[in-house]
Amino acid sequence: MNHNNDNNNIDNMIRTVSAVVAGVALIVGAGFTAASTPTMAAPPSTEVAGPVTSMGAAGDGTAGAELPVIDPGDGGVYEPTLNPADFVDVVDNPYFPLVPGSRWVYEGESDGEAERIEVEVLDERREIMGISASVVRDTVYIAGEMVEDTYDWYAQDVEGNVWYLGEDTHEYENGQAINDAGAWEYGVDGALPGIVMLAAPAVGNAYRQEFYAGEAEDMGEIIEVDATVAIGLGEYADVVVTEDWTPLDPDVVENKSYAPGIGMIYETKVAGGDGTVELVEFNPGA
Repeated sequence: MNHNNDNNNIDNMIRTVSAVVAGVALIVGAGFTAASTPTMAAPPSTEVAGPVTSMGAAGDGTAGAELPVIDPGDGGVYEPTLNPADFVDVVDNPYFPLVPGSRWVYEGESDGEAERIEVEVLDERREIMGISASVVRDTVYIAGEMVEDTYDWYAQDVEGNVWYLGEDTHEYENGQAINDAGAWEYGVDGALPGIVMLAAPAVGNAYRQEFYAGEAEDMGEIIEVDATVAIGLGEYADVVVTEDWTPLDPDVVENKSYAPGIGMIYETKVAGGDGTVELVEFNPGA
């Protein structure tokens, strides 16, 4: 679900985001103790400064609006420490529900080629740093050929925030795995977890979705919380829209729309290329 990887006018999108963390409540809500709540701030090796690249309204490199720089409100330190006792066995955040057997299929285009994404919650668990995580398989096809196969690991804390604990990912070419760029696991080689969906998303919340220096440094920001989004399957209200960005590929900006009870329904690249996918099939699982 997390395309390094995986909505809409980029005019006026640059902003200075205030810290998402002020003590405990700003990033994960009230209820945690200071000992168990991570401080969501940027690591010294990943200062969020610049680009800033001037882009046209269509992201074509012409003069126009500037790309956003997502600032997770750091101050130079990112040291989340998760306590397994603060996690539950189910992921039932309404904007990121992970019921075993659930399946999402997305279709669209990526730089002019047909793209299909299949996501399935597997009936298995993976323990990461003492936390029992849900396993989600995410496969990406371009022009009918599988180009990426990923196993993602997610867990929900007692407040309802969904954490991303790592991924086993491989890129494919002609049916053969060619690399595992972007693979990481919390606790291995300095990799750290991030949040993929807040328990109570609010406009302006910015956060790290993952951190493995030089490999996986995605960030997100909530830009809408009550949007109405229409796709082929129907019209959805109370949609949360995020803006996703990484300093590892700063010219690319994506927006993702999440409907309650379903999860992501629409994704579009608003800078750094062309690409849009929308939900075409959904099975809520058992």
